[in-house]
Amino acid sequence: MNSSLCYIENDNKFLMLYRNKKENDINEGKWIGVGGKFEVGESPEECMIREIKEEAGISVKDYKLRGLITFVCDDYPTEYMHLFWAKSDEKDVIECDEGELKWIDKDKVLDLNIWEGDKIFLKELIENDKFFTLKLVYENDKLVKCEKRYY
Repeated sequence: MNSSLCYIENDNKFLMLYRNKKENDINEGKWIGVGGKFEVGESPEECMIREIKEEAGISVKDYKLRGLITFVCDDYPTEYMHLFWAKSDEKDVIECDEGELKWIDKDKVLDLNIWEGDKIFLKELIENDKFFTLKLVYENDKLVKCEKRYY
């Protein structure tokens, strides 16, 4: 499965999605960025832009592909996620059918209830500007292996 995920920045805050509305959601109770699965024929950028418009109702500019993340999990198929960072001048978001959207100070994002692997790539987005790949291996929802490489 291929997906795109974006951390949108405005005024030193990231737009975060608290997943609490979708049934059978692997991310239930977690905070994540905005994104989703590719539709047929979409590029990673097209997927990212569409998902942000659908879930948040805003547009982004100055976006940048920051990483490729491979998720390996014992209960789900392998996922290849394209990780983006973007800026938006828009602060007003629409109601999302997957959870609650909220602008969170960048220095508080890592304190939220987020996946252990997400903390690793969020830290990369916050602390440096290098492109990277990351392989995250989960067993029983616990991160057991992490391989990172910079380019």
